[in-house]
Amino acid sequence: EKEGLALINGTDGMLGMLILAIADLEQLADVADLTAAMSVEGLLGTDAVFRPELHEPLRPHPGQTISAARMHQILDGSGIVASHRQDDTRVQDAYSLRCAPQVTGGLRDTLDYARTVADRELAAAIDNPVVLDDGTVCSNGNFHGAPIAYVLDFLAIPATDVGSMSERRTDRMLDKARSHGLPPFLADDPGVDSGLMIAQYTQAGLVSESKRLAAPASVDSIPSSAMQEDHVSMGWHAARKLRRIVDNLRSILAIELVAAARAI
Repeated sequence: EKEGLALINGTDGMLGMLILAIADLEQLADVADLTAAMSVEGLLGTDAVFRPELHEPLRPHPGQTISAARMHQILDGSGIVASHRQDDTRVQDAYSLRCAPQVTGGLRDTLDYARTVADRELAAAIDNPVVLDDGTVCSNGNFHGAPIAYVLDFLAIPATDVGSMSERRTDRMLDKARSHGLPPFLADDPGVDSGLMIAQYTQAGLVSESKRLAAPASVDSIPSSAMQEDHVSMGWHAARKLRRIVDNLRSILAIELVAAARAI
């Protein structure tokens, strides 16, 4: 009986969900750097804003530095970027292009913190009651999921925002007034076929859903067990909605990838 209770009484489930989300979001952060760089290329943007001297020395957030370096490397040697470097009349690109490292980098930094919390929890005794080394059996509160719930909610914010910025870049590529020569909706035959218009609708719907889900679960609580359990973490709710946000982000970035590849 004690062994069974130990498996369901603590934070094991929500911790597992956190670890899966961290692994997925680490991969998606790399994908976001790639799709953003491709969109810069497709929209005839500049790679100058991703130079190393504009990041770590000036604003030393580790995630930003990593994302900027990755985007700079991806765009290195691009013939499209080089083709308009000297005669471009634009002073600067839109925020969704030039500020991509700051946003995806923020996700990377949040992931670093989440990883620290997960590592601590993996080494924790979260059972109640707990048996100490001297054999004493003690009631405690280490089963409470607040530390995990907070991080699950925290990750939902930058994951949603990375998707939001991706959608803005996609929309820009589909709008003939802002796409610098690309056909409307990236269609083969504008006016006859709709190109990627419906794909962008899907992307916008996913972003809107993620924004709604990014509201924190951990600020809520509902009592049970005759008011003995009068404050709970809502960590499972946070974990479930983060999983949906992660899945949405994967689809959002995939749509940007298709659009950017077509634009290039």
